[in-house]
Amino acid sequence: MAKKIVTHLTFYVLLALIAGILLGHYYPATGIKMEYVGKTFVSIIKIFVVPIIFLTIVLGIGSVGNLKKVGKIGLKALFYFEVVTTLALAIGIILAYFLKPGHIDKALLEAGDISKYTKKEAFTISKFLLNNLTIIILIVAITYGILLNYSSKRIQIVHKLEIASKFVFKLLKYVMYLAPIGAFGGIAFAVGKFGLDTLIPLGKLVGSVYLSMFLFVFIVLGTIMRIYKLSLIKFLRYIREEIVVVFGTSSSETALPNLMEKLERLGCKKSVVGLVVPTGYSFNLDGTAIYLSMSVIFIAQLYGVHLSFSEILMIIGILMLTSKGAAGVTGSGFVVLASTLASLHKIPVEGLAFLLGVDKFLSEARAITNIIGNGVATMVIAKSEKEFDREMYLSEIDNPDAI
Repeated sequence: MAKKIVTHLTFYVLLALIAGILLGHYYPATGIKMEYVGKTFVSIIKIFVVPIIFLTIVLGIGSVGNLKKVGKIGLKALFYFEVVTTLALAIGIILAYFLKPGHIDKALLEAGDISKYTKKEAFTISKFLLNNLTIIILIVAITYGILLNYSSKRIQIVHKLEIASKFVFKLLKYVMYLAPIGAFGGIAFAVGKFGLDTLIPLGKLVGSVYLSMFLFVFIVLGTIMRIYKLSLIKFLRYIREEIVVVFGTSSSETALPNLMEKLERLGCKKSVVGLVVPTGYSFNLDGTAIYLSMSVIFIAQLYGVHLSFSEILMIIGILMLTSKGAAGVTGSGFVVLASTLASLHKIPVEGLAFLLGVDKFLSEARAITNIIGNGVATMVIAKSEKEFDREMYLSEIDNPDAI
């Protein structure tokens, strides 16, 4: 048993996280210097994100040969995303009113500089697309995949793309051995820069966010999985490596390639994985939705701002729009929050300054919830479209050697 544990990458990532926390806490100056290590690992993974999303989507659409089927999967995915993320927004608001994380004395809090997040720039479609590389890749890949269906050389091209895809995933497998180093750098920087003591005055907010994410995952997503006769607990155990890597790097992008590969091994057809996962990274951000809605109410409570029921509905409506494309990357949440608060003209935007010290610790929770949500969405849509191999799922989900 012990031998099996030490052969898993998850074990070494956990060790790296503990070492990073200790370094950041006892030697903060050195911990801050580790930022480069964490960022370098994330940057390397991002290199793989573009070809993997492109190849998976094109292969998914091109190998089906049925554009009507592809369109149906896409529309069902978008409908699912909208329903679940709206539910996540509502849960964040309800629990924020119940737990009251903002009922604390502002004088006890330290405000940070939020000027770089609150620069007023006009919203344009071009700026939105340029700031969301995933959406650009989606559009290009879907277009190419559709055109490929009309090509007389479709089978030959699909074969070549499959070879390229296998090569990229194999290369990624070796790169993932660097995950402990990346997680170490990311967590050492976070603890070194912000310090564990920053969690004390805002401990109620941090606890409320983590509790909300926990309840959403195990009650909402767990119920959805049970309806489709799937096990959430077994799925979480199966993607444990991706979860701890995301926790260390605070970026859900670091898990995207491996998540896609594992979902295919769990019996989800490539056509579903290729469409649902990349699209979900822009439109199905459950963790981000909870974080954003809870943060808005937190700031309102902090300043004693009363919100009417119609204003709460307006917040949900605005966040439904502004949260799209705000993937689990540090800083994106602040930009969305700033634009949301500015649209309301009632809650002080400067309240964001009180969140800066703990945002890095909260980003881990939302990024983890995002990848779990996208994994669940893919399996549910695959099963509902009969694009799911139950036998593969049963043989793989209990595999103790899954990496």
